[in-house]
Amino acid sequence: MFEDLFNKYVKFKYITFTLIVVLFLFFIFNCKDIAIMFFASFVIACSLNPIVDKLSKKLPRGIATEIVTAGIILLMLLIFIPLCILSFEQVSIFMDKLPNYIDNFDEFLFGIPFLKQFHFLANDADLFMEQMSMSSSDLVSHAIDIGKCVGKACMYLLVSVILIFNIVSDKSKIKNFYLRSFPSNMRKKAEEVGKIISEKMGGYVIALILTSSSVGLVMLIGLLLLKVPYALLLAILTAVFDIIPVVGPAFALIICLIAVYESGTFAIISVVSVFVLAQLVENNFVRPYVFGKVMQIHPIVIFLFMFIAAEYIGFVGVIFAPALAALIAVLYEELYLKKID
Repeated sequence: MFEDLFNKYVKFKYITFTLIVVLFLFFIFNCKDIAIMFFASFVIACSLNPIVDKLSKKLPRGIATEIVTAGIILLMLLIFIPLCILSFEQVSIFMDKLPNYIDNFDEFLFGIPFLKQFHFLANDADLFMEQMSMSSSDLVSHAIDIGKCVGKACMYLLVSVILIFNIVSDKSKIKNFYLRSFPSNMRKKAEEVGKIISEKMGGYVIALILTSSSVGLVMLIGLLLLKVPYALLLAILTAVFDIIPVVGPAFALIICLIAVYESGTFAIISVVSVFVLAQLVENNFVRPYVFGKVMQIHPIVIFLFMFIAAEYIGFVGVIFAPALAALIAVLYEELYLKKID
């Protein structure tokens, strides 16, 4: 009897499939940098797939992928190069004055009687301010380390672009390989789950770009109208930090306050007011509409995955934590909840 059950349920294909899953999980936990690079490339590729799918109806998929990839790179260059040129002077002035800004802001912030009660907060803030001052003042002396980091980042970026291109270009081959990795009786479900994941991952990238851009645009317009110093730089920083869920906007606000502290009360009030307005526009208009069409995940789940990603993956993991949460949520719903309903 035991032998019959063993032959019925423990088959070679199931053993092989289990080993593949175990090896895949082993790879993720032991090669975190490579795993997150592949995951990020997959997420971005999913956002490009719908465009390439439409173009591939009239052109070979390889050519369509090249056109879309070149178009995205060109668009990014057209956006970021002018922004970098325009903000270069502001960045130079800001970095020169950053140590003084930090010292003055530190004295003001912890000169408030109420905050003096929180000694641990003051100590942590002093350490943070000291590290920021050291990093800005020793920028030249650490040029070699910075160069290595930039070189490593460029290498990862180049590899990611190549991965994205190949994932999009060879979509059908990758899909077939993915489906063949499952036993035949599981392939239909695997295809359905894969399609849902691909749609959510691609939608996440588009939603993230739209929400962050809305924050940066509101900040830029508001700060320019109120003639706040470093308007363009602060708008760019706010948009970039907004990519990081939850904690990103808080860091952006701190940097904005440090930058305009010496400009007076009007500048501080202006920055806070415009920042609050930008967050209200994003959270009440842009984000509910955009993310509501793509991802329906409770904030607690995103918090959980953000902390896990920060602990085990790092900064890039925090950025893609909502996408990772969406992936796990889809798998949980499709493979567990729907089976017990």
